[in-house]
Amino acid sequence: MYTNRLGIHVAHWLALAIPLQAATYTVDSLDALRTAIDAAAPGDRIVVADGRYVSTGAIRVACTGAADAPILIAAQSVGGVEIAGEAGFRLAAPAAYVVIRGFRFTHKAGSIQLDGEVHHCRISRNEFALQVDGRSAYLGISGHDNEIDYNLFRDKDSEGQMLYIQGPGGDAMAQRNWVHHNYFLNFRRTGRNNSTALHIGSSWRSMSSAFSVVEYNLFVNNVGENEGAICNKSSDNIYRYNTIRDSTELSLRHGHRVQVYANALFDSEGIRFFGKDHRIFGNYLEGCRPAIHIGNGGATIPPGRLTSHERPDRVQVVHNTLVNNRVPVLMRGREQGLGAEDLMFANNLIVGGGRAVSIAGPLIRPVWEGNIIWGVAEGPGDIPDSGFTTADPMLTPGPHGLYRLSPESPAINSGVGHYGFVDMDVEGHPRPPARDVGADEFTAEAGPMRPLTPADVGPNAPKEPERPLISAPTLAK
Repeated sequence: MYTNRLGIHVAHWLALAIPLQAATYTVDSLDALRTAIDAAAPGDRIVVADGRYVSTGAIRVACTGAADAPILIAAQSVGGVEIAGEAGFRLAAPAAYVVIRGFRFTHKAGSIQLDGEVHHCRISRNEFALQVDGRSAYLGISGHDNEIDYNLFRDKDSEGQMLYIQGPGGDAMAQRNWVHHNYFLNFRRTGRNNSTALHIGSSWRSMSSAFSVVEYNLFVNNVGENEGAICNKSSDNIYRYNTIRDSTELSLRHGHRVQVYANALFDSEGIRFFGKDHRIFGNYLEGCRPAIHIGNGGATIPPGRLTSHERPDRVQVVHNTLVNNRVPVLMRGREQGLGAEDLMFANNLIVGGGRAVSIAGPLIRPVWEGNIIWGVAEGPGDIPDSGFTTADPMLTPGPHGLYRLSPESPAINSGVGHYGFVDMDVEGHPRPPARDVGADEFTAEAGPMRPLTPADVGPNAPKEPERPLISAPTLAK
């Protein structure tokens, strides 16, 4: 080694000029795993040998990768590493661009957490079946721009959410998190609040925007509470292309400007909403009880408390298909209820089931237009005659189990009004300017979207091509 005229060791200069190669480390103990994590550099891969490991404390992750060179912490084979004992991973500042992949977590709950300053991390293809002691979530997210994908959350019967997205502190929300292709299975009834499969926000954070995108997730038998599938308590989120079966609500309990579209719900408790300026469109609901639940407001915020049931204002419920639901459309009574204001209920297709619309609260300036009702057992109910027509839409079973329009259906090209945001149907077909009534735009071809099955989601679903970490707003544009 020699020193050049600038006083830099040549070997050191070469090290600066030539990027170091990313390393792969294989470990077979939790102590070795912790050591490798603490030393990890961008692009490194830490592989945990298959087997069962019993932890005595949290496995802290505070390393930092790069956008084009994330740090991977992975099981040797997906599902081949079980982490039991007291705790699992905890990602803490300055953790960023880290991927946790392929583990089975059976340890005590409450320790898998992405702290408030953790960003651009990915929790992928893991199984969560934690041993809960008291109230605790399976996975908590407090930071921004994280991705939760292809995981299995299963078999919970205690208070606390399966996946709980909150914020870094105060009343701020974690933003731009992306939740996709997860399988939420068997959240049994607890009789307690905060027992939801997926929960984004809280009462005191509900005025804050989360900008989360929740898509392509499957929810089966999530009945922990009345908001058992999805509980939204923040603003400006998107819920799309999800399938919910044998569960309780997709609930917009708090927050504003949420979009709920192209979801399929079967034998569940439908979509319930409070708050302002939501768009609920292109959804397919079959066998639900009720299908669409219009919240009867208890207050306006402010001056009402953040925990209030805020009156729904300017909510647009358009181009949905409701088939054989026990109660298609409902607003329940509330003592001194404020009802809903400027509700837009248009171009929905209601076929079969009980009374089409049952309203037990005040509606201020509602707009009912372009709806088609057919075959309901107890008549149209509380919808004005000008708001619907009675006609057989001639539905036929489609290739993926959804009832679709047949070529002679009177719903074809019968949509009214101007709802430019309705640009695709429940199967992913584009919508022309002359739109069909309901969630389906008639075509002879099956679309790219369909109700999800367990084979489409969770750790063993088909692999995606390798790609950089992506935040939710990139998808939502």
